[in-house]
This record gives sequence, C-alpha cells and structure tokens, in this order.
Amino acid sequence: MLIGGILLGLILGLVAGGSITNLAAVRLRWIGVLFLAVAVRFGTEAAIAAHVDVVQTLRLPLFGLSFGLLLTGLWVNRSNPGLSLAFVGILLNTIAVLANGGYMPIWRPALVQAGFAPDATFSPFYIIPTSDALNAAFLLRAGPLGDILPIPLPFIRNVASIGDLFLSAGLGFFLFATVLRSPAEAAEEDRRESEGGLLSMALPRSVRAAVFGQRGRAETGLAPGLAEASVLERPLVLGASASGLSAPGSSIGASVGAKIARPSYAGDDSIVLPRAGAEVAERVGRHPYVRLALNSSFSALWFGQLISLFGDRIHQIALAFLVLGLTNSPVAVAFVFVAATLPNLLLSPIAGTYVDRWDQKDVMVASDLLRAAIILLIPIAAVTNILVVYPMVFAVTSISIFFRPARVAALPRIVRKDELLTANSAMWIGETVADVIGYPLAAVFVAFLGSALPLAFWIDAATYASSAALIASIVLPPVPRQNRAGESRPSVWADLRAGYRFLRNETTLLANTVQATVAQFTLGVLIALTPYYATGIVAGQTIKPEAAYGFLETAIGVGNLIGGFAIGIWGARFARGKTVIVGYAVWGACIAALALTGNLALAIGLMFGSGVANMIFVIPSQTMFQERTPAEMLGRVVGFRFALVFGSMTIAMAVSGLLASLVGAAVVIGIFGLMTMLAGLAGLLVPAVRDA
Repeated sequence: MLIGGILLGLILGLVAGGSITNLAAVRLRWIGVLFLAVAVRFGTEAAIAAHVDVVQTLRLPLFGLSFGLLLTGLWVNRSNPGLSLAFVGILLNTIAVLANGGYMPIWRPALVQAGFAPDATFSPFYIIPTSDALNAAFLLRAGPLGDILPIPLPFIRNVASIGDLFLSAGLGFFLFATVLRSPAEAAEEDRRESEGGLLSMALPRSVRAAVFGQRGRAETGLAPGLAEASVLERPLVLGASASGLSAPGSSIGASVGAKIARPSYAGDDSIVLPRAGAEVAERVGRHPYVRLALNSSFSALWFGQLISLFGDRIHQIALAFLVLGLTNSPVAVAFVFVAATLPNLLLSPIAGTYVDRWDQKDVMVASDLLRAAIILLIPIAAVTNILVVYPMVFAVTSISIFFRPARVAALPRIVRKDELLTANSAMWIGETVADVIGYPLAAVFVAFLGSALPLAFWIDAATYASSAALIASIVLPPVPRQNRAGESRPSVWADLRAGYRFLRNETTLLANTVQATVAQFTLGVLIALTPYYATGIVAGQTIKPEAAYGFLETAIGVGNLIGGFAIGIWGARFARGKTVIVGYAVWGACIAALALTGNLALAIGLMFGSGVANMIFVIPSQTMFQERTPAEMLGRVVGFRFALVFGSMTIAMAVSGLLASLVGAAVVIGIFGLMTMLAGLAGLLVPAVRDA
C-alpha cells in the first residue's frame, strides 16, 4: 500500500506537468532525524529476524524510539503538503505498536478475508492475537488501530491499518505536490510556516500570539475583524451531516482582517491567467483547487473533515443495526435519529455565541477528542442498557454543533480572499464525496463485520482522533478582539439579543434567511416523503421501491458534487444575490416538476438537477454571510438563522405525512417546490437581495 501511494503520487504529479527535478529542491528540516528513525525501525526488525536476543528484549523501546523520531521529523516538516497526513498515520501506528509491547497486531478475520491463512506470518514486527473477540482487552490493546482492513485484491493483497491509509495518502500527496510546485513556491511556503514551527506548538497560546502574532496576520479583504461563524450546512445527525440536500444557505464562514504571507501570482487579490503556451505545470498549479490542495493548512483541515465523515458513515449504519438487533423495534431506531436531530434546533444559537468567544482551533481539537471518547463507548453502553445510547447520541450531535462553527470560521483565515468561494466549494465537495462514496463503502464494510459491529464505532472514534491531530497541525493567526482594555465582555444573553437585532435589521441577510426558511420547509417535506414518492412512481413495475429510493438519493448527491465543482470554478464571476435567486428558483422548479412525472428516469434527472441547484444557492449564501456579518456577532447571527430554518424543517417533516395521506405525496412535494421557486423569484423584488 505504501509503495502504491508513493507511485500514484509521483505519476499524478508528472501527468499534471510537474518535474521530477523538483524533488531535488526539497529541503526537509531535521533530515538526519528522519534517516535515523528509518534506520532504527528496520534495523531493529532485521536484528529480531536474525534472532539477536538483546534486540528482541529491547524491541519496545527501540521501536518506540524509531516512531518517536519519525513523529518529530514529520511534525517539524508539516508545512509540506501531505506530511501532516503522514504524521497522523505514524501516530496511529505508534499507539498500536506501543500498546502491544512492540508488535503491530493483525485482526485474524481481516487476514482471512484478505485471502491469507489464519496464522499467516509476515515479519517479526507483526503479531496475531490469540483471541478475535472484540472485548475490553481488544480495545485496551488498541486493536482498532491495528491491521483490521482487508485488501482482497490480486497483486496488492494485504491487510492494513487506518494509520497505513493516512501514511500512504500523505506520502503520495507530498510527492504529487513536490513535483508540481516550483522550488520558489516551496521555499516561500516553508519560510512562512517556519515562523511558528515546533516552538510555536510548545508555547502557550498567549505567548504564541505575542511572539508570532505580528508576523502571522492574515488579510483576505473581507470586513475587518470578521473572525468567527456558526454553521451547520446540513442538519447534523450522529456527528455528521444528514445525507441528501443541504440546508439552504446555512453554511457560513468567516475571516479576519489580517494578512498571511502567501505566494502571490499577480498581486494580493487577483490571479492572472497563464499565458498561451505556458507550461502545463504552471496552468495546473494555478487551478483554484490545486492551489488550495498545495496549502498545507487547508489540506489538513479538508482531509481531517473527510476522514471523520467516512468514519461517521460507518458508525451511522452500524448504530441503526446495533439498536435494531438489540431491540427488534423500528421505533427504537427512529428515536435514535430523533435524539441526534434535536440539538440542531435547541443549541445552535447558544453554540454560535460561545464560538464567538473561544479559540477556534482549540474548539475543533477538543470537540474531535470528546466525540471520539463518546463514540468509543456507545457499543459498550448499548449492550449494558440501550436507553443510555440516546443521551450519548444527543451529546455527539451537540458537540458537533460547536465544532462546525469553529471549523468554518477557521477556513477564511487560511485561504486568500480570491480562494474563499472555491474553498467553501471544496469543503462541500468533501461532504458530498462522503455521501456518494462513503455510504456504499460503509454498507459493505458493516456487512463484512457481521456481529463485530463494535469495531465500526471504534474505527469512527479513531477517525475523530486523527482529525484532531490533523487540525492541531494547522497554523492559524491570532484573532484580533474588539474590546478595549479594561472593558468587560457583555453577558451571553446580551450577545444573543445583539445577534438577533443585527439579523432583523440587515435586509439582505434577513431576506436570504426567509428564502432559506421556505426552502427548508420543502427540504423537510422531501426528506419525509421521498420513500412514499418512490413507492408510488414504481407502482406496477418490477423495480423495488427501495432501489428507486436509492437511485433518487444518489442522484441528489451526484448533483451536489457537480454543482459544488461548478460553483467553485465559475461562481466568482457572478453576483452573489442573483446567483442565490437563480439557485432557489431552479431548485424549487425541479422539486415541483416531480409532481408532474410518473417516470423514474425523469425523476432521477430532476433530483440530479435539484442537487446542482442546491449548491448554486448554498455556497454563495455562505459567502454573503462571511462578507456582511461583523466578526463579534457572526456566530450568534447564523445561530438564530439555523434555529429558524431547521425549525421549519422539523415542522414540515411533522405535517407532511398528514398532508400526503390526504392528497398524495407527489402533490405535497410539488406544492412546496412551487413555494420555494416563488420565494427565490421574490428576491428580484428586493433590491438588497437582487443587487447583493
């Protein structure tokens, strides 16, 4: 796997127009430490294989030393794209090796599933535990971080750990970025990141701000002091976004009025398109998504989100079957999702207020670690008392409501102004990829686990811990605060009232919120009635309603993916307000048209169109909030917005079933789709919206 990741990164970099000679320009710090770590690691394994007794006796401290040196060398070089991923991979493997006395454990069922004999041996570095039981001993020995992932493919047949996945992806991405970046760009990025370096990690935050703050200021061109945001793009369920369509316009980010020194292409705020006949590498390197990928802090944030989202898909499916298996009650399963949804409505304004007061990076790291701890305990609690699962699920979503504002607030602090729309789009693409790819893979993996469902939760806990480590590697400038010396900060309730007053008096954002509220009614209706709609549209046909429902949901996800790419590339060319109006109108028209068709293929096409339109209004809406809301109240403003729009979704889900029983699911979906289309077009009558 490691070799495959390295080769793939090199090949992709060369195909994109990079040069292999750029590898010679890489200047890794503490290179001697890295070479020493590799020498100790493989030298120890070779000595053990040669039956050197003293080395066998000292295997734990020797392997611990080698991994410790690797971690140190990778951390000080984390400014290089991909090496923060490699750091997390080595960290996870280190925990597994240390917990097993200097051995990497292999889970026997994974070994068998990959096509090996139950007692196959690879090298003295590995061990197969005598028991395959997923019990407390398995957990204490860091079993979920061992080799638990089967790879039953010809030529690359193997078993791998979560850490191996991170390490392979990290090294591959490092080589891709290295052959693509020019030596000058690499040197500039290294200089910028080295201002913090290893020392900044060790210093308290107040000291870091004093020492590095003057040199770490960022400038994005947005409103000065725009520092935090509260955002949950989709209703959070079990720590991740619910599948399907996104909450209309409720993904909000923020920025600070400071300047991060970054490689400039044509001044601070613009990018000059490459000359005709320019090198392929130059054109690729200036592509908006490639530029973001080569930003080590952004790529760490993006990959951290993506890996935790994949883990969430695994544990969401496992949780439903775990509760169903223990209770044999669909009602018990339904209440799990009720418990996971309630925090969206109850806590978002309060969460936004506190995120305005706290350090965003600390909030993200602490949130990931807390969620990892809770999810780790869910399967244990379930077999003890199923009722304990519900408050634990409620807690996971509640913590996520604090994580999301901090995560999105940090985004504009690590990208330039001209990259902001594309960065928001890239974050959406990550979530959509997790929906389109993650759910099928999760279903296959959960099916493979069978009765070993606890492993799904423990893997998700490991992804949260990995995300925390990646976020810890991000370099963020200090946030300037508005209070004068000697002034005390207003109370939480005063902050809440101020946020509500701002939203009420800001015409553009208030009108956008009203549009979003109407659209959220439609989203609630669509979520609740799509299964019934699918049953009706395939009545009398050979295709099963479950399959039709799956096709419709997949079409939305694919539309989200393509729409996210499109708005990230071309969205900056169009006015925000008009783009939002078009998005709402097209989305409503697609949903309304569902009532007029009885053809499954056409319905799938309309769902695809709704997914594209969804991105057309979501991403520009979030950018408008970034540009128009003062930093000191951004979290509170969108917290109120979030409570309003998702409150409307809750009401819609409650009444849609009753309405559908009276007039039919298709008719109800069509009426609410028409309402959303009219709400979008009504924006043309409001100059503050039309001209935004």
